[in-house]
Amino acid sequence: MKAYNFLTQPLYFPTVTQTQYALNSLHPSINSKLKRGIDVFGALVGIAITVIIAIPIMILMAISDPGPLLYSQVRCGLHGRPFRIWKFRSMVVGADKMKHLVKNEANGHIFKNTNDPRITRLGAFLRKTSLDEFPQFWNVLMGDMSLVGTRPPTVDEVKKYDPHHWERLRVKPGITGEWQVNGRSSVKDFEDIVKMDINYQQKWSLSYDFHLIARTIFVVLNKDGAY
Repeated sequence: MKAYNFLTQPLYFPTVTQTQYALNSLHPSINSKLKRGIDVFGALVGIAITVIIAIPIMILMAISDPGPLLYSQVRCGLHGRPFRIWKFRSMVVGADKMKHLVKNEANGHIFKNTNDPRITRLGAFLRKTSLDEFPQFWNVLMGDMSLVGTRPPTVDEVKKYDPHHWERLRVKPGITGEWQVNGRSSVKDFEDIVKMDINYQQKWSLSYDFHLIARTIFVVLNKDGAY
């Protein structure tokens, strides 16, 4: 996983056909001003917490695995539009160059390994507690993400999408969502993630968003399914 650096990766732009596929089926959550208002409020609170926890994380990282505090990666959001996602670094510097040495234990257009050797000891803790995700509140504030949505795919994933996979990009990606409360990292089949993301869209309401947020807090506190 690369240390953060703007413009180190080429942005991916969907084809005209793929974009039209998404635009022809606009999801109602996109035009919800109340959902956006909740996102902004939640993001401001989240950013305040992020600033506070960044200090001890930075100190521990400097001691255990010196390098950048943050890393960024280009992901695809609503209708496949690219954006730069932010996280606290949980892998060794230069982890991207070692990816070919790690076995992919997942099926489909995702990459997962239960005991990925690139993850640092501090990074393992950050992932277990989901603290590595906190910088994403900035992405929510900027409007690229939502508090609740679908799993944000990588550029490499989206390049391999079949038409039905584009259905999951009808809503903004979220910090949490169906995959977060139904297995998190233990979900290793891409088609299962697609089903959960589409299920979220079908069930969507503001009350359902709050339901998923509440379930996420419970799952994170119990450290279920994360590695």
